Amino acid sequence: MTERDRDPDGKPKNARPRDALGRPLPYGEEGVDPVPEDLDLSPSEAITEAQRLLDHGYPFHAHEVFEGSWKSAPLEERTLWQGLAQLAVGLTHLLRGNPSGAASLLKQGQARVRHYEDAPPHGLDIDGLSAWADHLLAEIDRGDPIPEPPVPRLRMP
Repeated sequence: MTERDRDPDGKPKNARPRDALGRPLPYGEEGVDPVPEDLDLSPSEAITEAQRLLDHGYPFHAHEVFEGSWKSAPLEERTLWQGLAQLAVGLTHLLRGNPSGAASLLKQGQARVRHYEDAPPHGLDIDGLSAWADHLLAEIDRGDPIPEPPVPRLRMP
């Protein structure tokens, strides 16, 4: 049995390299840099970083940024960050060729972010994100492959 990777404090971690969509690669292969676990960003910085990652084809990594914000957010915003993370990982599943997993996560994420549509925090375009999810869900329902799904725009224009 292989020992788990651990940090200096003995906490389990996964040092296995990953591809651009977060899939584990064999040890020794070159992967993409992970999002640092101790990343401490303001909400505005997290949204900017997640948009940068989405724009460059790294929705799994954007999900990791949102997950970090979700874990440190005030209670009244945790649903927002969880929803954003689910939208990003829904896109990840779609790009990995898992439309049913993508649809499930897109629906869950959309439902969570819609709680904030009356007063979108941090300049987020909740209506635009919801429309983006609706578009992808309609494409998934059609059953045709979606080779290049559109990148979501997180902030209002």
